[in-house]
Amino acid sequence: MEELEQHSDFRVRVRKWLGDNLPADWKSQMLGASDDDFVKFQKCWFHKLREGGLATPHWPREWGGGGMSFAEQIVLYQEIARAGAPRLILYFIALHHVPATLLKWGTAKQRQKHLPAILGGDEIWCQGFSEPNAGSDLASLKTRAVRDGDHYVVNGQKTWSSNAHHAKYCLLLARTDAEAPKHKGISYFILDMKSPGVTLKPIKQMTGESHFNEIFLDNVRIPRENLIGAENNGWAVAMSTLASERGLSVLELAERMRYNFQQLLDLAKNRTYRGKTLLEDDEIRRDLVTISVRIRALGALVNNMLTRMMRDDSTSVEPSIIKLFYSDLLRDFTALGVKMSELDGQQTQPILMGGGNETGNWMHDYLYSWAWSISGGSSEIQRNIIAERGLGLPKEPRTA
Repeated sequence: MEELEQHSDFRVRVRKWLGDNLPADWKSQMLGASDDDFVKFQKCWFHKLREGGLATPHWPREWGGGGMSFAEQIVLYQEIARAGAPRLILYFIALHHVPATLLKWGTAKQRQKHLPAILGGDEIWCQGFSEPNAGSDLASLKTRAVRDGDHYVVNGQKTWSSNAHHAKYCLLLARTDAEAPKHKGISYFILDMKSPGVTLKPIKQMTGESHFNEIFLDNVRIPRENLIGAENNGWAVAMSTLASERGLSVLELAERMRYNFQQLLDLAKNRTYRGKTLLEDDEIRRDLVTISVRIRALGALVNNMLTRMMRDDSTSVEPSIIKLFYSDLLRDFTALGVKMSELDGQQTQPILMGGGNETGNWMHDYLYSWAWSISGGSSEIQRNIIAERGLGLPKEPRTA
């Protein structure tokens, strides 16, 4: 992208800072780490990034952020991916969803209370959107919030809430008007996770971790001042929250995959079978070429979307295309790693650093890759969005 060339000096500074400050051997530290060790490491890395002015590049300067241009943010995330730096998984909701929501819809009091606390590293947040029967069809949520004086009394259940067991607050959606159309009767709240009536139940994943949680809400009282936006306008607020995920997050993931492709090549060069390296096997070479081409295609899709975003010319369907493409590619990428690493690749253990392709444990990353076809909007939902918004297909089959 031509827009990035003028930021070459910034790229050099970021690359040098990462070279000087990247935690040594951090992946080994997270291998089998306890939850406490994981939280401590994430907080330490967050504070280091904040001191370097790189933790909140997208925040306005008046709130302590970097106030960086979109092009500068692209450069930053490219360099973070290139260095293989830790991702701030624990702070993702706090650093992206919360400011995007409060800066547009929150009150001055809500911003002043929470944004400085997040920047200080004191607040970890989770998200209470999905429910057992309202995940991909989020507007069908059943959790109820009933007005009672200066409070709302909330009852219901949320699921798939990442890092809820570490969170101090939760961005919560609840139905406040059962008679309204399903998109119209939802309100958006700040939930204190220490409130009486909040119960957490960890969800054991097939990777061995318990990254996700169920949240049970039993007559939980939320102060009226914790309502974000107007009552029954929570759907519009939630769309702003979810829109903050687009663009730079997938750029970083795509860049990490591009650099981590070298791991597959190293496997193919160093593993032997019947006296030959795997790279000499025709089938393996075809698989590697196919993955390489798909990674390049992903990069082209992301670059095209970011270029359009910088020119205010992006479309709502592009993130769905990229999300679907990345989910399928990640699964095939990690599956090839498992295939080439043979028996060694069958072993896994909990690794508290997220679910991409950067852990170095192929089976762990392959198992976790299936989550990408569900989280952030399932692949089926992405296909519907592409069909309806991108191709103009009808929502229901036409009758003869």
